[in-house]
Amino acid sequence: MRAPIMTRPTAEPDSTPAQGGALVDPRQGDIEDDASSPGQRSLLAIAGSLLVEISLPKLLFAWTVSLLLPAVLLGLAPLIATAWFSSVSEHVLELTGIGAALLLVAVIALGWFGWRPLFRAAETNFWSLNALAVQPGYAFGREALRHLAELAFGRNADAAGRARLRAASSAGAGIVLCLCAAAAAILVWPFSRWIGSVPDLVLLHRLIVPTLANAVMLVSAYLAFASLVWGFADATMDQPLDLPGFDAAPSGCRTWRVAHLSDLHVIGERYGFRIESGRGGPRGNQRLARLMVRLAAIHAVDPLDLILVTGDMTDAGRATEWAEFLDVVALHRDLAALMVMLPGNHDVNIVDRANPARLDLPFSPGKRLRQMRTLSAVAAVQGERVHVVDDAGKPVATLNEALASHRKRIAAFAERGGLRRAAGLVGLFDDLFPMLLPPDREDGLGVLILNSNADTHFSFTNALGLVSVEQMRRLAAVLGRLPRAQWIVALHHHLIEYPMPVASFSERIGTALVNGSWFVRKLRPFAKRAVVMHGHRHIDWIGACGALKIISAPSPVMGGPDAKPTHFLIHTLAAGSGGQLCLLPPQRVEIAGDTGG
Repeated sequence: MRAPIMTRPTAEPDSTPAQGGALVDPRQGDIEDDASSPGQRSLLAIAGSLLVEISLPKLLFAWTVSLLLPAVLLGLAPLIATAWFSSVSEHVLELTGIGAALLLVAVIALGWFGWRPLFRAAETNFWSLNALAVQPGYAFGREALRHLAELAFGRNADAAGRARLRAASSAGAGIVLCLCAAAAAILVWPFSRWIGSVPDLVLLHRLIVPTLANAVMLVSAYLAFASLVWGFADATMDQPLDLPGFDAAPSGCRTWRVAHLSDLHVIGERYGFRIESGRGGPRGNQRLARLMVRLAAIHAVDPLDLILVTGDMTDAGRATEWAEFLDVVALHRDLAALMVMLPGNHDVNIVDRANPARLDLPFSPGKRLRQMRTLSAVAAVQGERVHVVDDAGKPVATLNEALASHRKRIAAFAERGGLRRAAGLVGLFDDLFPMLLPPDREDGLGVLILNSNADTHFSFTNALGLVSVEQMRRLAAVLGRLPRAQWIVALHHHLIEYPMPVASFSERIGTALVNGSWFVRKLRPFAKRAVVMHGHRHIDWIGACGALKIISAPSPVMGGPDAKPTHFLIHTLAAGSGGQLCLLPPQRVEIAGDTGG
């Protein structure tokens, strides 16, 4: 006789303690659930725990690979280049006859083929160092000055006043950082040397000091120049403002209903708490289950066209969390057929949900495994509907077709791990973005799906956002190929800090796109026929930078205790005259809190 199948209870159980009276009810969690929660602990307290728990040898090795090695290559490049040119020049002066000419050709050929890999390595490491230290340094200085300015002068200012204050703070931060970087360059200038010789290449210890000084000079000079450029670019861009009003639906226009979900933070434990909220937020995944039931009821009465989930489907990208998420989605096949999702920082950049001091080395297979889990879930939900595009913006294959040749390697890596298998998948995740959900006709609505996660390997810096140049190039190519279509540009991170007061400085740093103002400028030519939709901040905000409309989604499972209700929005988009994409007033949908204890 077949044993009955055991199923998980779906109802919230009675919260009364077990018979005999437990000293501590484990269903309510304990202090360990707050270990990484900025909502329950100060950043200073978390940083203290981090310093105690962090692996110093691992941190030193990571710094060496990510910071010291790029710096050494940058500083060493001009010395090696000038030494090589010096050697070639000496050979030129000594050349006589055909044999000497052939020798010259051979030396030049060897130098050329040897120089190009060195140049590529220096260029790659320059941008790695830039993204890791220079751009975040500017962003930190800019937001610090903005925060101080708003505390001092912006408490009673309206949105336009805060926008002017932010613009002035950006310019001020650019000038201050430029002066600081210039001072650093002046201090190290006496120790730098830019011309090398052949004996230097034999006695490498003579190059240690000038190499490091050259690296500091190059980075400082770049930071001085880039800070001014970024500062005044931020100051002169279209500042974000609350949307003054929604559009009116044009007569007889085509409309689309889009349910915007984000930051679901599914966990793998029945009574577990999420990283950021700790015990101050809802337990378990019951609220997500109720959300899906509510969404299914709405769809049955007034059908939806799209369900967009802008990242952080899971709390830490663990296999059990993805299993829980896919189980919930599988219960609502009609909704799953409309769902499009993209990776958030919690899906790919959380190293250890219980310990922010944990870090992955740059070549560690841990992050690659989280990327493959995310990719597998994305393909399971939308693999037959979204397409991968080439550099010309042309759809070349569905996501499932693009992954077909990699499936065995992904499965082998997920099963057995290993550095070699991880190395075989390098670049796969990034090369698939932006994904494209194409419009059903030339003047229809399409979705461009971005990966806005910066390449970080440390839980404490997991929230950094960056839109790569390659993604932006492909995105612009797609928009150019279909000039009559309207678009949702979907990503996880918010573009820039929005015109709303914040309680603490920690709410600003490490969250918005590092290159957000650049991204806004790149989207400006397409602003009238596009809307940007994102999550990450867990806040409900609708505004605009100039003509570009921006929608930030609240988290329907975060932001309060079990009993507090949460909500999400269903947006209606309409095709206006001249290809304009209109944004109509949204429908607010509340999800009731738990009242059972």
